[in-house]
Amino acid sequence: MELDVNIGIIPCGSGNGLAYTAGIPKDPAKALKIVFAGRSAKTDGFYLNDHFACMLCGLGFDAKVAHDFAQQPKRGLSTYVKQVVRNFFGAKTFPFDITVGGKTFSTDAYFISIANSNQFGNHFTIAPAASLSDGLLDIVIVTKQNKLSMILQTLKQVRGKNKLVPETVIDDTKAVIYFQTNQLQIQNKAEAYLHIDGDPAETSKEIKVQVLANCFKLLQP
Repeated sequence: MELDVNIGIIPCGSGNGLAYTAGIPKDPAKALKIVFAGRSAKTDGFYLNDHFACMLCGLGFDAKVAHDFAQQPKRGLSTYVKQVVRNFFGAKTFPFDITVGGKTFSTDAYFISIANSNQFGNHFTIAPAASLSDGLLDIVIVTKQNKLSMILQTLKQVRGKNKLVPETVIDDTKAVIYFQTNQLQIQNKAEAYLHIDGDPAETSKEIKVQVLANCFKLLQP
């Protein structure tokens, strides 16, 4: 972050969320053309406690999937989908206290996504309004409800049908809470599973999130 260097990506991962959000294709030859001929754009990152992230972090259901996915001998989309289905039937909510904009609210949630990129990966969009360079994080909270409603509301979120609201008018009674902020604190009272940019991470009862605006330069189309 402190060096005057441009960063290029040749996507070789199982999800490639950061690359796809930036418009970088998976084909290595096309990605290399962007490395040599693309433009560099200042790109945000963020800290989750002392850990740097640049794509998407999560607490709860998707983090449990990430932990299980990391233990599989084979990666890829099909393996990830299998872990999603396997975990869905036993999915439970976790209690959180969330402080944002000087106010605190409590909620039980299946998962919380903290998104700088707009997707988990594989073009599966969870935060449609997210931008890599707006100095803000998109927060998506899927709250306690029956499983059928959870599926429908998550699909609604993926399709961009849920309204993005300012942090000052959050309605904590909604099935999906969707807002933007540059910082927040989460009391993770039941120590829900945590992933950082898709990788399983050790969880914490107190999580502080802070945006790092324009912290590195990413080569993009």
